[in-house]
Amino acid sequence: MAGCRQDMQNQPKMIPLRSSEFFPDRRSARYPLAGTVPRLEDAMVDRAQLDPNSYFLTGRQGQVFGNDLPFPLTRQVMERGQQRYNIYCTPCHSKVGDGNGMVVQRGFKHPPTFHQQRLRNAPLGHFYEVISFGWGAMPDYAAQIKPEDRWAIAAYIRALQLSQSAPEADVPEQDRAQLNAPPESIAIPDTSYQSPTATQPPAAAPTPAKGGVKP
Repeated sequence: MAGCRQDMQNQPKMIPLRSSEFFPDRRSARYPLAGTVPRLEDAMVDRAQLDPNSYFLTGRQGQVFGNDLPFPLTRQVMERGQQRYNIYCTPCHSKVGDGNGMVVQRGFKHPPTFHQQRLRNAPLGHFYEVISFGWGAMPDYAAQIKPEDRWAIAAYIRALQLSQSAPEADVPEQDRAQLNAPPESIAIPDTSYQSPTATQPPAAAPTPAKGGVKP
């Protein structure tokens, strides 16, 4: 009994997600100290946005949804939003955002179209929160989509809304003639995959050697 020790069993440590009597807020996990540099996956995210009450992580400015991106809008952000939207959102919302995605066509509950007036007027923070926490029959996607990608999707949804209700003045003058043209007259580029050798003529069958096949 004199040789029995409890050094490894009774360690002075904080167990993750367990309360602590040591700190006034009773949390064992602590926020990063002022002046330290937390680790981030994306360089465009400001370090102050790691605060769980920040606009970046809530989509809200106080109790009101915000309508601004928490980082600069670039072509890269839009392309990322389109990519993530096509992966996670199109099965229900479709590629144009009208709510007639493939699983809806097979019996799933029809989500609202993004092109109704209520959602055209909805701020970006609303879409961010819906992606984060779900809405109605839609589950949350917080585990699948990181915060900066949720904002990118929200920005892309706004672009979809503009694409379906853009005035004629927003269309480049050289393209306006196609607005009222019959569909068959509009040239659509061929995006189907072709093998690199598809344009090459098939190779001729080899001529059998004279004298038969060597045994």
